[in-house]
Order: sequence, then structure tokens, then C-alpha cells
Amino acid sequence: MMDIARNFGFLFSEVSRRYVQRFERKAQKMSLTLPTCKVLAYLERNAGISQARLAELTNIEPMTVVRILDRMEAEGLVERRQDPIDRRAHCLCLTSQAKPALDEIWRLADQTRAEIFAGVSQAERTAFLHVLARLAHNLRVLEEPSIDGDPGVAQPSPGRKSLASTRCTRIPVDRTR
Repeated sequence: MMDIARNFGFLFSEVSRRYVQRFERKAQKMSLTLPTCKVLAYLERNAGISQARLAELTNIEPMTVVRILDRMEAEGLVERRQDPIDRRAHCLCLTSQAKPALDEIWRLADQTRAEIFAGVSQAERTAFLHVLARLAHNLRVLEEPSIDGDPGVAQPSPGRKSLASTRCTRIPVDRTR
């Protein structure tokens, strides 16, 4: 019998990889790519961010993000607006035309998630998701340097406050699913 705790990283990686592959197959049938889905989903939650920050959040190469945004802007899904603070930069905002694509992305995500959680009770799902959120938080804390420069003790960063609300108007999206 496999020692689950010892093989946590391998198991976690396998589940993540297979989940992404399953989602990608579904998205391809709807003419959506995973990078496009990531860009739309991150922009929904982070209206007004820069292209550079979007590339960081999505873990997509900056030049690839530019090409995706160019295509999405031509399709009327995204707008690049002048950043009121930095004249050299643009902030990114979704248009109302992005809502149907987002609805489809969330439908596919809900469907894929339901498939992989088959046979798992609602209580187990909830507990798992809370633990997963805590793990993600712990990793973020471990990656942020403290005031004395040592990682592992998170300190609030004064420059990390979002200016999105002053830069862009968000699309109202129903996330009550």
C-alpha cells in the first residue's frame, strides 16, 4: 500500500494534471484554450491589472499574454485602458461581451469538478477545499519575505493594494453557483 503522506506531492501533481487535461478537452470542444480561459477568469477577479501582473498570475509567458490579449481585444472581449497612474502602462478590463465566454468557462469548470468529486460527500468536499485553501495560503506565506528578509513570516506589503476599483468598471457576474 502506498504511503499517501509520503507521496503527497506526486498524488497532488497527478490530480492537478489530470483535472487540467480533462478541463482542456472540454474547453477545446467549445473552441476555448486553457490560456484564454485563465486570462478571462483572472481578469474577472482582477479588473484593472497590468499585462505584466496578468502574466504573473496566470503563469503564462508575457509575450503569449500579449498575443492572447490582442486576439481577445479584436474579438471585443477585453479593453486596454490608459493607466491613470502610469502613462506608459495600460489596465485590462473585460467587456460585457466576455460574459458568455465566462459563463461557459464556469459551466465547464463546474462540470469537471463534479466529475472528479463523484463519490465524495459534500462534507468531504467542503473539508478538502478548506484544507486546500489553507495549504495555498501557507505556501504564499512561505514565499513572501518578512521585514527582515527571511521567508516564512508574512508581512503586509504596503505597495500591494489593488487599484483596480479606480481603474476599471467590472462586469457584474453572478458567482452564486
